[in-house]
Amino acid sequence: MLQKVWVSSPGSWALQEPNSHRQGKKRCWKCRFVRTIIQHPCRRHAPKRSRKERMLRKIQICLCFCFVSGILYEISLLSSCVFSYLPMAQQYLTPEQVLNLGKSIIFLETTERLEPPPLVSCSVESAARIYQDRPIILFMRGLNNETALDMNTSYAAFSLLSSMKNVFLFPLQMETVFQETPLLQWYNQVVPEQEKNWVHVSSDASRLALIWKYGGIYMDTDVISIRPIPQQSFLAAQKSRFSSNGIFGFPARHKFIWDCMENFVLKYNGNIWGNQGPFLMTRMLKTLCNLTDFQGTEDHSCQNISFLNPQRFYPIPYPAWSRYYQVWDKSPSFNHSYALHLWNFMNRNRKVVVAGSNTLAENLYKTYCPSTYEDLIQNAKHR
Repeated sequence: MLQKVWVSSPGSWALQEPNSHRQGKKRCWKCRFVRTIIQHPCRRHAPKRSRKERMLRKIQICLCFCFVSGILYEISLLSSCVFSYLPMAQQYLTPEQVLNLGKSIIFLETTERLEPPPLVSCSVESAARIYQDRPIILFMRGLNNETALDMNTSYAAFSLLSSMKNVFLFPLQMETVFQETPLLQWYNQVVPEQEKNWVHVSSDASRLALIWKYGGIYMDTDVISIRPIPQQSFLAAQKSRFSSNGIFGFPARHKFIWDCMENFVLKYNGNIWGNQGPFLMTRMLKTLCNLTDFQGTEDHSCQNISFLNPQRFYPIPYPAWSRYYQVWDKSPSFNHSYALHLWNFMNRNRKVVVAGSNTLAENLYKTYCPSTYEDLIQNAKHR
């Protein structure tokens, strides 16, 4: 005889004859099934609630719905906006919200200019392409609430950068950046107009504070990214036994960066170029490590800090900086490099990338920042 499966009690199954439901067992099979799944009395047999209880129940449901909706909205906001750039007038994410996501790539513009030159645009674009899963942030000293309102229409480079989904442009507000760091007291006492190298000194200080607070990677605006940097805590060797501060990366609240900020203030001398920059990084690294010459392309490491080989970022050293703007018989592969520093301080904008020149720099633009290169070509045609 065929048998049917019926639910007899929560969590148990019983075999009944086909006509068993006629023998005084008139319970709703749907209610029994639901009761088995959620172990809750059938609504039909539940005692009626008072009007007040029903109203409270509805309020609870509404509050739960609002709470869940809020969470979903936050998730959608981060997933869709964190890696998409919105015009600053419509941008609801603050620098802190973006930076707190971690692993940002940070650039600084400490002059007042609002139109980034092609090399700055190329640096930001190349990073955005190489690190597509990370926020790319360009902090600009000249950017404020007034200039932000129409920056996409007034400045061509902003329109170019805004097309990249993970690029953010934010004002650089130094007093806010230096809060809760040893640099705040120094900043409140220094007189920028009397500082010989204020643009560089203020940049040296800002990059330390930002990386200490939020972590990530700092890069100069004349660095072209060509492949991801695998290390999390690293300094870049400019040459043997000498560290650059043009590229470095650390997790948030790293003690080495805190010590660098303290030494920045203790040994401050704004008249000596680099005293708060590469010389600072080098003397602080020497307190931890016995620096030796590099042999081949190996990296050095001590105290969980990687000291990366000069080939990683400086395969063309600063005395030969002009080679980036020369035509090569055969372009180098840079197989051992993560990024290339183009030494704009040495160049001082004397040499620029010219479309059709076939220089090494032009070929780098074509490969790693094609949108910037296309814009360069269009501007050349207009001229």
